[in-house]
Formats: sequence, C-alpha cells, structure tokens
Amino acid sequence: MARIVDQAGNAPELLAPAGGWSQARAAMRFGADAIYFACDRFGMRARSDNFALDEVPLLVEEAHAQDVRAYTTLNTVMDEADMHALPHYVECLAQAGVDGLIVGDAGAFALAHRVAPELPLHISTQMSVSNAEAATFWYEAGATRVVVAREMSLADIAELRRNTPPDLQIEAFVHGAMCVAFSGRCLLSAATTGRSGNRGECAQSCRWSYSLVEEKRPGQYFDIEEDVRGSYILNAEDLNMIAHLQELADAGVSSFKIEGRNKRAFYVATVVGAYRSVLDGGSVEDAEAELLSISHRPYGTGFYFGQPNQTPNRDGYVRECVHVGTIEKCEACEDGTWRITARCHNRFAPDDELAVLSPHRAVRTIQVGPLRMHAPADGGAPFVERGDLTLREVEEQGQLVDVDVANRSKEHYVFFLDEPLQVGDYLRRRTYESER
Repeated sequence: MARIVDQAGNAPELLAPAGGWSQARAAMRFGADAIYFACDRFGMRARSDNFALDEVPLLVEEAHAQDVRAYTTLNTVMDEADMHALPHYVECLAQAGVDGLIVGDAGAFALAHRVAPELPLHISTQMSVSNAEAATFWYEAGATRVVVAREMSLADIAELRRNTPPDLQIEAFVHGAMCVAFSGRCLLSAATTGRSGNRGECAQSCRWSYSLVEEKRPGQYFDIEEDVRGSYILNAEDLNMIAHLQELADAGVSSFKIEGRNKRAFYVATVVGAYRSVLDGGSVEDAEAELLSISHRPYGTGFYFGQPNQTPNRDGYVRECVHVGTIEKCEACEDGTWRITARCHNRFAPDDELAVLSPHRAVRTIQVGPLRMHAPADGGAPFVERGDLTLREVEEQGQLVDVDVANRSKEHYVFFLDEPLQVGDYLRRRTYESER
C-alpha cells in the first residue's frame, strides 16, 4: 500500500496520548510525530499520572531530541481560581518550550494568547467546533489549529476544510473511547458521583447499566432495551478509523489523534505502532489485527459515516492478548545466545508462545526456555515487596533462582533466546480461558 498523504503530498501528524513518562516514551519509540500531555492541573484526565510542572522541560527536551512535538492540554472548564493560577502555568510551559497548548475555554485562550503570544494555540474538541465560521473565528483570534467536534461526519470536515484558511490545521480523533455527551461536555458523572467530567475526573457513569422506573411504581424496573443484563443506551463503541486514514487525509485532516491518556504504555505502543505502520504504507489487515489484540470495547467509526452504535455490554471490553513482560536488558553470551531480562506484568510460562512487540517491525513470536528469577540473597521478602527497585539494584542485592513460572508482577525474570530483543520491547500472549 502507498503511504498516507493529503492532496498536497504532506503526511498527516500522528498524535499520541502521554498520560505519564512510560506512555510518552512508548509513543515516541513506536512512531508518534507528537504527544499530548497534562500537568497536575487543567487536564481532562486527572486520574492519569500526568507530569509535574518542573518535569515538563525534561519531557520536551526528550521529545525534541527525537523530532517529536509536545503539546500541553489546558482544556478543563475553568473557574475564577483556575484563571488566577493560569498565567504562571502558561509562562512555565512557554519557558519549557512546549509546541502548543490545547485550550478548551475562551477565557483561557485569551489569557494564554496574552501571556505567551508566541505559543501556538489549539482549540480543543471541548469547544465543539462544528462549522467553518467557528473555525475561522478562532483562526482570526490567533488559533493555529482546531480539534473538530467528534460529532462531525467526514463530509462535514471536508466542507469545513474547503471554507477555512488553508494554513489553519485541522485535527481529528481516529482511535479510542467515545463519550455520550456532545464534544465531551457531560454532567452525568458529576450528578451520579460528584466527580466532574468537565474537570478531568469522569467516573464513566455512561458505561453503567440503567433501567426505567415509573414514578408511581417504585421498585419496578423496566429495561429500555431488550437485554437480560439491562440497558446500555449511553455506552458508546470505541472509535477505530485504521481502515479510513486516506479518506481522513483527503478530507483535510492534518493531525490524527489517538485518545487514551488513562491507558498504559503497552496500549499506547500497540495503537501507535498500528497507525504508524498504515501511515507508512503497511498492511491495514495486519494493523487491524494488532488493534484487536489490546483491551477495547467493540469498535466502530463514530460519527464519520453516520450515527454511531452503542455496545450492549456493561464494560464490553474484549481482550485477545495480555501484556506479560517488558524487556529491560539484553546481553550477548559466549555461546551465541542472548540473556534476556524482563519485568513481569502478568503470568507467563516456558510453554507459552509469546509475541514480541517492537517499533517499526512486524510482530514475531518466541518461546522462552527455562526461567530464572532475581531473588533476595538474604532469603528475605521478595524484591517487589521492598519498593520499586531498579534492575541494577535488584542484580546487586539478589541471586538467580530457577522457577517454573513467571507470576510475580514487577519482579525481574531471566531467560535465554537465540536472537536479541531490544530494551523496551513488549511481550504478550494470548489470554487464557480463565482470563476471558
């Protein structure tokens, strides 16, 4: 297949979520052109690890060293206290060298433009830009990019592109969770749990099961849909546009955005790697198989080709594979084999066939032989109970013992292969029946 380019021959940007350091590094390693992240305030994913303000210069430096752009989210609904704190935040972000701010509040936009006029400003999808007039308004106010409303169809986006200044960038979501509320402005979580989705604390109340109760028949529950488990009219399918990237580029989308700042690094690596491969001309079928391997709700195409579907399952998660280990060390041995040290995330055994996820290459399978584990030399408590030690500390303080299975999460295990693996590679296996 050919590489994905727009009508001018330009490759779209692949924009990946960075909920913390491990996710940011996974995104960059597996081919993201840009990452987006939040600090400890003003981001729509308060449960992510996020970044301290004083960590941002290091993150930006690491991203720029790999020719990756770094955007910061300032997209919560803001009150007066937020506005008083925002100037210092914006000044620090500008000094750190971030490549843009994703803004979801008109007051925050005006303030950021005044405090740091050199910083590119992106209009968040929270601002519900759904037409060319709105997009042009923000362009004339100083925005360089709009993240279009997620309710727009492909045809709507193409029409917006034809009627807006050509140097206004258009960003759109291509993958990840969908929200039941218009452009994510939802009150359901705040009403049911006191946690506001508009302040980054969504409890995902839309994924819960609901029944209808008539006022004069308390205790009698009626399903809104015919389903023995309940009704799920709010529970949207996950977005997956891997098969339609050229159509998005043809419509004028210049940045393809992956949702998922609450996701782990393994998820980010898998999704980024799949989209990177198709953008570079790889097989859509292979990429689709990769996206089926990770934990997800049933996939759909959102509003791009009509009304989206809802999934009738409470959580609805499908998981074909599980992340079992991350490679932390690979050493050549005198006999020509390679000694591999992996940090365990889920159970695996020598008889398991494991897939290796590496950046910019096809997934391959391995079968590990005998396993050994780093155990404390003093016979005391396992290392995992002594805190999050580095591999060097574990090696200095421990000894290798033979084990039948890797089943201690975060512990380090050693095995030997006939081929090398890269530090940062991910190991996964098919889920056991008991895990489904």
